[in-house]
Amino acid sequence: MIKHSKQRDCIHAFLMTRQDHPTAETVYMNIRRDFPKISLATVYRNLSLLADMGEIQKISTPDGPDRFDARMEPHVHFSCDCCGSVIDLEMEDVSDLDEIAGRSFPGKVTGHSILFHGICPGCMECAS
Repeated sequence: MIKHSKQRDCIHAFLMTRQDHPTAETVYMNIRRDFPKISLATVYRNLSLLADMGEIQKISTPDGPDRFDARMEPHVHFSCDCCGSVIDLEMEDVSDLDEIAGRSFPGKVTGHSILFHGICPGCMECAS
């Protein structure tokens, strides 16, 4: 049994208000307002625990720090190669990918994560 934590509740509540998939550092800077003595290590530990418990998603990006998302329904992400932002990419339902992958895989496919990358709309406007 995992001990209840006000700090973990605050971290989760903070993530629920965000659409931008913040880094642990961003979470830390914001959580310090309510918990001035909290350490970055404690934030990392709680983010990992929340992800392990299935309450948030941890999004690993190839060229930057991990990002965190409290939106748990199936969806895909987009990472900007210019500014590093991670955003939700709204697209048609891809929930059948697990079944499709499982057809040609001798093991058991239980899930997937998709991270597209390219240039976000904001960076496209700057480049024009």
